[in-house]
Amino acid sequence: MPDDLSSVARFLFEAGTLKQTKRTGWWMAGVRDPESVAEHSWRTSLLASLIAKLEGADPAQAAFLATWHDIAETRTGDVNHLGKKYASGADPEAVTADQVAGMPEVLASAVQELIAEYEAKESPEAICARDADKLECLIQGIEYRAQGYANAQRWIDNSRGRLTTKTANALADTLLATDSLDWLRTALGEQPS
Repeated sequence: MPDDLSSVARFLFEAGTLKQTKRTGWWMAGVRDPESVAEHSWRTSLLASLIAKLEGADPAQAAFLATWHDIAETRTGDVNHLGKKYASGADPEAVTADQVAGMPEVLASAVQELIAEYEAKESPEAICARDADKLECLIQGIEYRAQGYANAQRWIDNSRGRLTTKTANALADTLLATDSLDWLRTALGEQPS
């Protein structure tokens, strides 16, 4: 077992690199210090659980998928949509197979099954997790726009147009009508804007 756990330990350090891996599309919008892939994945997981619960899917599985959805980026980096036009696309399932090589089979197969489910885009949970990925980008765009990055509007619009579930679409409409600091005003007993 100790040899198997050394593979797990290496993987955990590798996964930690996502805390420093910046989401590159935001640089095109002029954002000087964009969120990391790990920060994006955290809120995506929350969103996936909420969307799935409201859509009648399994919120835990949707959140699980969302947590892992960008794990291949430890090896590929965060390639934005323009970059994907020129770079040959790495197969997330093949990258993941390399990442989990040497791990105990129960772990390796579980991670590979998650990535395969997310990439297949068929299960209700994968659909919710994919919408969560787009909705998180929309929210981040709203927050960047509020910080003065007007070019974030393109990411807001593109993300809005790619949502598929009824819940994600309704939530996007609500988010677009809500100021990003309304939560603070409400918590302080003030009137939202």
